[in-house]
Formats: sequence, structure tokens, C-alpha cells
Amino acid sequence: MKVGASNEVGLIATGGVRSDRPATTAAESGATRAEAGVSVDVSSTVQSLGRTGSGSGIDEAKVASMREAIANGTFTVDAGAVADKMLANAQEMLSRTRG
Repeated sequence: MKVGASNEVGLIATGGVRSDRPATTAAESGATRAEAGVSVDVSSTVQSLGRTGSGSGIDEAKVASMREAIANGTFTVDAGAVADKMLANAQEMLSRTRG
């Protein structure tokens, strides 16, 4: 998984709330309060992220086996592979800023 734009870092660091933008209330965003909760309008782009189809590139069998391994407590992380990917991503980002 590659790290995206720098605004995603703010999202993670602040627990899901962007630190560079002021928070909006439900009234400001056009959402209305319902009995069961708050109504939220979701863009078509976000809706498409939730859909997985045959062309999504997601290996559903692999996801299922990983979920099972996590649930069983047998999932292991290859720290070397994670470190290699992190270094490759950092090198890619640095090469973009230099060139």
C-alpha cells in the first residue's frame, strides 16, 4: 500500500479529523439528523470505493484467508517485506521531488 497525498497523514494523526480544515456541523454540511443517527451524503467516488467487483483487482480469497488468520491469531507480518516496501515508497517520493 502506498502512502498517498500528505493530507492523509493529517487524517491519521488526528484520529480521522483533518487538522487543516475546520470541522463542520451537520447543518453546515447539509446533513439532517434522523432518529437512528445522522444522515450523510456520500459522493459517487466514495461509494465506488465500497464496491468490489470482478474488475476491482482485489483477491477475495486472499482477503478471506487473511481475515481467518487474523481471527485465529495465526496471521504473521513479514517485517522485511514491509520495510522493503516502505523504503521503495520513500525512494519513489524522493525521486519525484528531485526531478
